[in-house]
Parts: sequence; C-alpha cells; structure tokens
Amino acid sequence: MKKISDTLQRFLFEDMPIRGGLVHLESTWRSVLDRHDYPDALRSLMGELCAAAVLLAATLKLQGSLVLQIQGKGPVKLLVVECTSAGELQLRATAKWSGELSQRSVTELIGEGLFVITLDPKDGNQAYQGVVALEGGSVAEILQNYMTRSEQLETRLWLAADGEYAAGMLLQRLPEDTRQSEQAEEPVRHEQDADAWQRAALLGDTLTHQELLHELPQTLIHRLYHEDDMRLFESQPIVFNCSCSRDNVGQMLKMLGRDEIHSILEERNTIEVFCEFCNQRYEFDKIDAELMFVETIVLSCSEARH
Repeated sequence: MKKISDTLQRFLFEDMPIRGGLVHLESTWRSVLDRHDYPDALRSLMGELCAAAVLLAATLKLQGSLVLQIQGKGPVKLLVVECTSAGELQLRATAKWSGELSQRSVTELIGEGLFVITLDPKDGNQAYQGVVALEGGSVAEILQNYMTRSEQLETRLWLAADGEYAAGMLLQRLPEDTRQSEQAEEPVRHEQDADAWQRAALLGDTLTHQELLHELPQTLIHRLYHEDDMRLFESQPIVFNCSCSRDNVGQMLKMLGRDEIHSILEERNTIEVFCEFCNQRYEFDKIDAELMFVETIVLSCSEARH
C-alpha cells in the first residue's frame, strides 16, 4: 500500500455548491502523543479534534491560527488544538483530565461544557472568538452543530483516530444561489441541485473508520464521488510545530511581577516551566530573573527619553 503522508486534500464539486477536504495525520499526530502520556480514551477525542481543526482551518483561508477548545466539567477538563497557516499547516494540541479515563461516551467524558473557537489573524488585527454550549454526542456532532447554528454553514464531518493515525473528511454546503470560486473573486453561478447535498452526505456516511485511517485521500474521493465532476486542489503538507520559546515564557513570568518572582526563587532557587503543548522545559534562576527586569527597566528608560 502506498504510504499516506501528513496531508490535506481539498476538493470542489464543479456543478454543485459543495466543497470538501480530506486530512490524514501520521507523524504530526504521533508528535502530539509522544509528548504526553494521554489515556487511550482521550486519544480518540484529541485525534478527531486535530483532524477537524485542519479541515476547518482550510475552509477559512486564514493566514494565522484557528484554535478549537472544548471545556468540560467531566473527567476531561480541557481539549485544545491549534492549527496555524504559515506557508504550511502547523498543528499542536494539549489536554487536561482527572482520574482514570475509561472507554465512555464523549458526553460522559466531557460532561457539561463549552465549545470555543478562536480565529487569530496574527497580523495585528483583532481576533474573533465564538463561545457556545456543547451540543452533540461526538466531536463531529459538536462541530457540525456549531457551524450550522453559529456560522450558518451546513457542515458534515467524519472523523477517526487511534494511536497511529488521525483522519477526517469534511463537506460544506455553500450558499445555494452562488458559489465562491476557489480561484477567482467573482461568484460562479450554478444550476441548483436540490438533492446534491443530501446525496453527497449520504455517500460520506458510507465511509468506515478503517478507510479514513488507511486509504489515500484521492482513493476515497474517487470511490465516493466518481460519478461527479470534481476538482482536486494541490495537497498541503501538515507538520507538528509549537510556537513556545524561552522569550515567550520569560514575558509570561514578567507579568507576575518582580516581587512575586523573587519570592518564588527564594523558596525554590529556580523556576521551572513546562510547555503544555510540547512539554519543553524552561528553567530560570535568580540571574535570569534579574536580566528579565533589567531589560524592562532599560526599555522603560529608553521610551521615557522619546
């Protein structure tokens, strides 16, 4: 079998107002798992949310970050996935939980909670954040409900994940009167097909988890929609990448204030910070702390002279 790389394959129905995408994660997904000892019950949720984040980010054409966050009151307290578009698609994820996690339903694992989606353009413009109550018995249902009710876009998702791979397919119904071309700014008129959306979704329902996890995206598109006129776009690579750095952590520590930092150092001699996404360890001692605030004083004096 041909090896499936970490890739996103977008596609478009030429004669119907429907767009879609297929994502397959392998080394990217394993990079997430290798950094923390996540329980098996949590891995499935995280993998599905990772696949969904890539698929949704691709529909936004955002040069920045899309963050999907599930906050729960059950054993799973938090799931966070960030997909950043920076030439290539970059992914990172983390989770918090308590106690032993058994193979229970999504509703039982998360309990009551909130779904938060954040769009950060990373260009100085204001970020957008939407917050809604969790509705649905799976990651796919939660996201489908959000997209339909909050974004007024009918969306279907099929997601799968295990300890080796995470994958998914998205279909999205575009406005019925026009369809925005993916290669032109002017709307492209189309003939209405009242049954097109339902038929495409029903064919998507025939996908199995094994097919999503192990078949090439192009193979799946052909199997499902070989009777339709399809346009396949150039596939996009996906990599694991964490944006944490020693400077960023230092800036965060400075927000605690000089007195608080010195109090911690008097008690512990060093301050250790671990990135929740990549588990990178950062250590700061008394000299590091002094340099932090010396730099702040120098900058403040410089600004005052101006």
